[in-house]
Amino acid sequence: MRFGILVFPGSNCDHDCYHVIKHLLGQPADFIWHKETDLRGVDAVIIPGGFSYGDYLRTGAIAQYSPVMKSVRDFARAGGPVLGICNGFQILLEAGLLPGAMLRNRSLKFICKDVFVRVETAETPFTAAIASGRVLKLPIAHAEGNYYADPETLRELQENRQVVFRYCTKEGRISDEANPNGSLDSIAGICNRSRNVLGVMPHPERCTEGLDGNTDGRLFFQSVLEQSGIQSR
Repeated sequence: MRFGILVFPGSNCDHDCYHVIKHLLGQPADFIWHKETDLRGVDAVIIPGGFSYGDYLRTGAIAQYSPVMKSVRDFARAGGPVLGICNGFQILLEAGLLPGAMLRNRSLKFICKDVFVRVETAETPFTAAIASGRVLKLPIAHAEGNYYADPETLRELQENRQVVFRYCTKEGRISDEANPNGSLDSIAGICNRSRNVLGVMPHPERCTEGLDGNTDGRLFFQSVLEQSGIQSR
């Protein structure tokens, strides 16, 4: 299964994603520069974290106009799996591939720490191998991760089960104290109605090898492989 990893000016997690796909899971991976218009026949797209275009204007606002994003939109509309991580999630929102917007963290400070998230649905390519209700420990690193949507959009997300991850306690309880950034409804990740596009604020690629005693992030990538009938390493 070939993965395409987008690279924008300011991306800083692209090589992390490449390492996971290429060296840990043994799958082919290509870097795709933001000015390219051809996804080269990849089977899945990852939009990594970082600070695309220096986060000028607002996070993801400029990246949505990069030439490559037209191909990503077409790929997603054709049912191709797309994963946006942190800044990648913000880009998906700005590009209209996911609903809602990101606001500054309620603390108005950059947050970098491990958090717990509860898996709300296994019905996406990137959660297919994770039981609904399971609690994962994942790192976050962002200043604008405070997810917001208008009441009608939030209602649709809830009714269509598009909320994929919620911030929670270690025991899986949803609480304001466990919400690191003030995100509406404790949302840490959502998918589109077709369930093939997933945006998530935590960084699964940063906890895949077990060097920090945690491999929960590896489940994201194993899920999309297993759903395609590929046995990962």
